[in-house]
Amino acid sequence: MQPVLDPELLKAFVAVADHRSFTRAAAVLNRTQSAVSMQVKRLEDRLGVTLFQRTKTEVSISPAGEGLLGYARRILSLSDEAVGRVSDHKLEGVVRLGIIEDYGILVVPPLLASFARKYPRILIEMEIGLMESMPERLGHGCDLVIALHPSGECRGAFVRSEQAVWAAGPNYSTDDSEPLAVALYPHGCLFRKWATEALDRSGRRWRPAFVSHSRAAMIAIACQGLAVTVMKESTFPPELRRLSESDGMPALPRGEICLHRAPSLSIAASLLADHLVPGMAKVAEALSTAPVHVARPAALRKIGIV
Repeated sequence: MQPVLDPELLKAFVAVADHRSFTRAAAVLNRTQSAVSMQVKRLEDRLGVTLFQRTKTEVSISPAGEGLLGYARRILSLSDEAVGRVSDHKLEGVVRLGIIEDYGILVVPPLLASFARKYPRILIEMEIGLMESMPERLGHGCDLVIALHPSGECRGAFVRSEQAVWAAGPNYSTDDSEPLAVALYPHGCLFRKWATEALDRSGRRWRPAFVSHSRAAMIAIACQGLAVTVMKESTFPPELRRLSESDGMPALPRGEICLHRAPSLSIAASLLADHLVPGMAKVAEALSTAPVHVARPAALRKIGIV
């Protein structure tokens, strides 16, 4: 029968190997020297090898000890990781997350799923909406807010840069003789501000043909050829087509996605924030570079998110 490697014996072995002294290893482990010597001797007896060469002046590791040392470190590291993972599952709390709609629908859900697998007792309350006032609610209704800002005005943790893009149905054609029909979000939306300002600066005549909080409604209206709208490059709907300056549309600015934290955060909220910032950048990049014919879940599987 194969001998079983007791982690406590391995800790004593690694400590002596690191310090080349039973006395110093005992001090680090907060044990007596005789207890450490006994643990190393038990490990040697169990394996049937000599792990250290001892003299009156020094302790040197044997060839068998050298061979065991790497494995011992890996076993102890894996043990610590397993204990930490089990402890993670005990964390509890509620995190209130405010988020822009397309990120709330497409980018963040797979990250919330992976977070929930690691911290199943942490509950997340997510609110999707316009972000104009949400950063002001940090600490008073929201723990974390994911928002879009003009370039250079991010005051939170930077996630990624986003290009605003004109969007229209596949068969849409512009007619300069008529005011351009535009589907807009309500006042308070940065895309509404950018779109109307760009059209006004260009001298292009336009009219607000449709106003809604709903991204799905915007896409449906644009698909029917009833209006143009504005979308982010990374979450651009595959059923729409992009319009550019060659189509007579004025250029739109870039923005920055940022994650804002309340001044005082719980451990649960801090863990979620640290999970989301790198993950969102990775997911958004995967979505923006995936060919139109590639389903979004396939793009996420490719980067190991789902």
